[in-house]
Amino acid sequence: MWRVMHIVAIAALVASAIYVYSVKYKTILWSEKIVETRHAVERERDAINVLRAEYAILTRPERLQALADRQLGMQPLALNQIVKAADLPEAQPKIDSIGRKIESLGLSATPSSGLAGGATPSTR
Repeated sequence: MWRVMHIVAIAALVASAIYVYSVKYKTILWSEKIVETRHAVERERDAINVLRAEYAILTRPERLQALADRQLGMQPLALNQIVKAADLPEAQPKIDSIGRKIESLGLSATPSSGLAGGATPSTR
């Protein structure tokens, strides 16, 4: 009887030791994964900062002006191209040529022609 209890106690001790070591190694594994993930996040942040710096360099106004001058062939603005708003001509009224043709044919819509149900307007 004592032997069986000793064997069961030893087996329980060995099983608990194996469980504790497995928990320990799983904890170490997850800790390493957390550290790797933190390093990956830092690398991505560094990459984002590098891209922001490159964007800032590429969008410098003097660089863009040089590219526009070279690629677009733009000329500097002349003083005679600058005018005041008062010097601009008045906007022309919009002309509805199709509407005028319909009116000249006598087919224009009258306010009473929009009656619902096909009702005809009363004559006076």
